[in-house]
Amino acid sequence: MKCLVTGAAGFIGSQLSAHLLRHNHSVVGLDAFIPYYPRDVKEANIADIRNHPNFSFHLLDLRCDPLDEALSGVEAIFHLAAMPGLTRSWTDFDLYESCNLVATQRLLEATRACPSLRRFVYVSTSSVYGRYGSGDESLPARPISPYGVTKLAAEHLCRAHAEECGLPLVVLRYFSVYGPGQRPDMGYYRFIDALLTRQAIVVYGDGLQSRGNTYVSDCVAATVAALDAPIGEVYNVGGGETANVWEIIGKLERILDSRATVRREAARPGDQRVTVADTTKLARHLGWQPRVGLDEGLARQVEWQQKRLRERAA
Repeated sequence: MKCLVTGAAGFIGSQLSAHLLRHNHSVVGLDAFIPYYPRDVKEANIADIRNHPNFSFHLLDLRCDPLDEALSGVEAIFHLAAMPGLTRSWTDFDLYESCNLVATQRLLEATRACPSLRRFVYVSTSSVYGRYGSGDESLPARPISPYGVTKLAAEHLCRAHAEECGLPLVVLRYFSVYGPGQRPDMGYYRFIDALLTRQAIVVYGDGLQSRGNTYVSDCVAATVAALDAPIGEVYNVGGGETANVWEIIGKLERILDSRATVRREAARPGDQRVTVADTTKLARHLGWQPRVGLDEGLARQVEWQQKRLRERAA
């Protein structure tokens, strides 16, 4: 199958692209390298697949560039490209609106000239549920950050195109994805980096905010499984194990046999208190189950970051 992956140089998009290539799909990767974090990090993410015979890469901005060539003959679209992050969305809303709404609308419009399309998988987030994201897909969507609002609005755009234009839509709501390749702005990356470099870990608020954690390979497997999902469905994607900030820090201290120094700061606006994904529907429809536990996944991420640190020091 010919697949388009938007955000193909990102944390999850790059690993999804590699997975698809390993399973004999062809992949059209699209990324704009918007400088949310250093471009060289993204370039490294796709270094191993750049020269794969079934991979082609397009440096394109969904907000303004022509898309017809990239979409030619595409049978499946995985739309991961988005501006992430809760805190910045309060101060730079125009960027989030353009990346998460305008870009999605332009991609949706372009798919109307794509008769070969069999699935459009829109990747959303648990942030659409709001402060307490605990339950199944029937949980009311009440986002408490501009980021969450833009992601929910993009879901509605996709739904409008599905209802009016026949878009073969499946929506996935990711819950706290971690593992090797994680973005440098994300919590677990920052915690591990601080422990490895003997810097202070910043804990916002009381540290009791808890997350349902999803290891990246489990997330990728669920995303690929969406190719066979019934059109129109929405699925939570979560690994099943929850932990609060203090519990994660404790696990990392044990893995590294190192004591963390902690600096407390005020709670961040829009930060969710609890997220726990009920993935019963995903398991029932597609047979998906998470395979990597939290302790094993954290150990793998620690090993990956240790390797990166050594490479940078060499």
